[in-house]
Amino acid sequence: MNGWTRDEMMTVVAARLLWDRCVCFVGIGLPSAACNLARLTHAPDIVLIYESGTIGTRPDVLPLSIGDGELAETAACVVPLPEIFNYYLQAGRVDVGFLGAAQVDRHANLNSTVIGAYDAPVTRLPGAGGAPEIAAHARQTFVMLKATPRSCVARLDFRTSAGFLDGGGARGRSGARGGGPRAVITDFGILTPHAETRELQLAALLPGATVDEARAAVGWPLSLAPQVETLAAPAAGELLALRDLHSRTRAAHGRAVHLPPDGRDVPRSSS
Repeated sequence: MNGWTRDEMMTVVAARLLWDRCVCFVGIGLPSAACNLARLTHAPDIVLIYESGTIGTRPDVLPLSIGDGELAETAACVVPLPEIFNYYLQAGRVDVGFLGAAQVDRHANLNSTVIGAYDAPVTRLPGAGGAPEIAAHARQTFVMLKATPRSCVARLDFRTSAGFLDGGGARGRSGARGGGPRAVITDFGILTPHAETRELQLAALLPGATVDEARAAVGWPLSLAPQVETLAAPAAGELLALRDLHSRTRAAHGRAVHLPPDGRDVPRSSS
């Protein structure tokens, strides 16, 4: 268990930011892996909410999408989507919104809409979904993405979800109720907002990563927090839980799906 990849370390670092019994609105992909790793290790009673309306879900494998039946089958309850937003998120009952994105800028605003011009994009992305509302109303948000100058940019191609807008007190003046991004977790370390300017700065490095590497991966002059720590390597238990989760997921997603003539779903465990 001494060897680990940057992707594994990134997921472990993100999972460590969560705490037991916190209510977490989860995005698909890296955020889902991090939140479920936290549930399988140090936060067994974390309450995971997915946008499809599943509350308290405890998936055995990572979902393909918010509509994956694994989420509904293992949830404490399933409610209509409007209730998730009206009675949980907008009512201030979500501790953490955990999001991914294609781009993040220096003030932690996110783009998940287009790369290039909106009217003639180079790439059209999945779009906003519930991310703008999560970013606006969750008590705090965490963001996960792999860092390159194309993903960590000085200016977004499209602003899908608000972080700290143009910095300073702009978010507070906007009327957004949530506290905004607390951390951006990348494959070199953690960025956190400066207390006054709200510009992202380097707060922590993954083992083996360097300040020069971090600065080369972002598209703005990256400043340093007063103290830049080096994060602890993954523990054996963290790696084992993460690798088991990914192994189960690969096996489940690799099985063919067969529907009987009456249209009933065949359970994942069926051959």
